[in-house]
Amino acid sequence: MAHMNMLQAINQALDIAMQSDTRVICFGEDVGSFGGVFRATSHLQEKYGKARCFNTPLVEQGIVGFANGLAAQGHRAVAEIQFADYIYPAFDQIVNESAKFRYRSGNLFNVGGLTIRTPYGGGISGGHYHSQSPEAYFAHTPGLKVVVPRNPHQAKGLLLAAIRDPNPVLFFEPKRLYRASSGEVPEGDYQLPLGEAEVVKEGADLTLVAWGAQMPIIEEAAELAERDGISCEVIDLRSILPWDRDCVAESVFKTGRLVISHEAPLTGGFAAEIAAAIQQHCFLYLESPIARVTGLDTPFPLTLEKEYLPDALKVLEAIRASVNF
Repeated sequence: MAHMNMLQAINQALDIAMQSDTRVICFGEDVGSFGGVFRATSHLQEKYGKARCFNTPLVEQGIVGFANGLAAQGHRAVAEIQFADYIYPAFDQIVNESAKFRYRSGNLFNVGGLTIRTPYGGGISGGHYHSQSPEAYFAHTPGLKVVVPRNPHQAKGLLLAAIRDPNPVLFFEPKRLYRASSGEVPEGDYQLPLGEAEVVKEGADLTLVAWGAQMPIIEEAAELAERDGISCEVIDLRSILPWDRDCVAESVFKTGRLVISHEAPLTGGFAAEIAAAIQQHCFLYLESPIARVTGLDTPFPLTLEKEYLPDALKVLEAIRASVNF
């Protein structure tokens, strides 16, 4: 295995995908010779040429509309939206076209070869136009898959699986972990299953659930809780559409308690869907109310970023409240 950070793992996944399948085409704002604003597409144009890795105009709706067309014609289109905050102009193309292509044709045609990559979340002092977490908007849309990796190993395996999946996939990359998260990654070609959560750490007293950039946060909170004698089971959801309800429910059957954390605001965040589903299926096993530790119901602030973001101490407070309920 090689030791690499998340950006290197994503770049390697794109390289492998392009090398193994000539239908794979990468495009977006500044992804060509510049390698993207975070350098995730570095050297791909140099290696595969301008016909397979190229810059687009600064028009997100046009990027996804073009991607829909490519995918409809059998290509494996990998479109980059430079920041997840910029994805909203493309919202119509994604939810009304990408997600419904197969359904409205009765399976005569589809855009299953579409993958949309985009960095999301805070932690880089980017302010309210470079820090949002919009994954819940798309989780409300049948016909899409929504995937969020937590480390380099996950990023490479999940991205390769996303590119090859027969459904349109939104791949949200936690940008504050791009260089902060590093680890051992197989250098070869491998895929990780979409729609399956991973139990990162087993525990007996409480279940902690998160995805992407919140995973290191809840892992730290679980370590702090151990000092109080509280054993937490830590679950990385990995995919929020579809999400692995069975994995979370089985854990809650065992622990009787659930705390969910995400960066997006509280109201309408995906934690609400998880809480509702687990309450319905695990009601008689719950020892305390399901808790959510999230961002605030405000625009993402620049100077108060640390106060806005859910951190390990906020999660620890929720853990203690749940156990002591």
